[in-house]
Amino acid sequence: MTEVIHALPEAVPAHVPHRAEGLPVTFSDLIYAHFAWFRAARNGHRPGAEAAYRDTLRRFEAQHGQIVRAFWCTHLESGIALTESNRRLRQNALTLHRETDWATRGSPAIAAQLHRCDDLAIRARTVLSGVRQRICLELVAASASHLLSLVDKATAPDSGRDLDAAVKEEAAALDRAERYYRQAANGQAEIIYFAGMATVAVAVSLAALLVLHFQWRVAVAALVAGAVGAVVSVIQRINEGSFRVHYDVGRPYAFFLGGLRPMIGAAFAIAIAFTFASGIVHLPLDTTNTTDERMALVVISFLAGFSERWAKDTLATVAHQTLPDPAAKAPPS
Repeated sequence: MTEVIHALPEAVPAHVPHRAEGLPVTFSDLIYAHFAWFRAARNGHRPGAEAAYRDTLRRFEAQHGQIVRAFWCTHLESGIALTESNRRLRQNALTLHRETDWATRGSPAIAAQLHRCDDLAIRARTVLSGVRQRICLELVAASASHLLSLVDKATAPDSGRDLDAAVKEEAAALDRAERYYRQAANGQAEIIYFAGMATVAVAVSLAALLVLHFQWRVAVAALVAGAVGAVVSVIQRINEGSFRVHYDVGRPYAFFLGGLRPMIGAAFAIAIAFTFASGIVHLPLDTTNTTDERMALVVISFLAGFSERWAKDTLATVAHQTLPDPAAKAPPS
């Protein structure tokens, strides 16, 4: 646990709340206990206050996890803390705790940036996992500590201009932390999306290949080629860094969206394959060899799954050429 102490506080709370053993201990309770202990320690009356603080700290960490980063104000009952709780068979949970209303009531600009810290911490804790979550929450906790230090009397800049410059620096640091969150969340969602896409594509392809083993079917071959084309298209966009996923919707929904992608590609591929196989659009081949025609249909189906835009344009062109124009006048009887 990291405790940052700067100077002897002038004001002290008139009453320090105490929670009975077994009752939930809030971060506000810990703030009051720490402030009372700090005041008593500097005034030479440490034993009783320290025991109360250590007991409150022990119970708080038992309920919320070990404090891995903390900043305590020295002149008012305010502070922030980042806790980590161990969970069986699951990753450790990191949580940002903040109690700063007393310190920031006269500094709306700093209060607004601390609210950004809360917002980013909630999203990072909910969406991210593993090392990405730890890095993001550590960055947010560091920014929150620096912001809170600006309103601590012992460390506040001497001039308003210095304070404004310091707030802008921390705002820029939070901007960088938010960019990291978005990149990490998108990368994490891409993994879930790809897992859903690959699962459906493999399942569909195995079933379709089993059918093709016994008899050639245009629709079945197109289904496999279109699903594979859709998967390759997404892999290419991920490799280029141009693929974006809705990462705030939860893992099951991202998995579901990924599973839809090969099905969409397969649907376009089947429509395109039937368009060419039926003769509506002629295959650009100089031979009537059956094997060549089948291979051409597979390639065209792959392209339809790979590029939805090409498939849509092709179907739109076919529809324009084959369907009657509703605006055209009916011939006279």
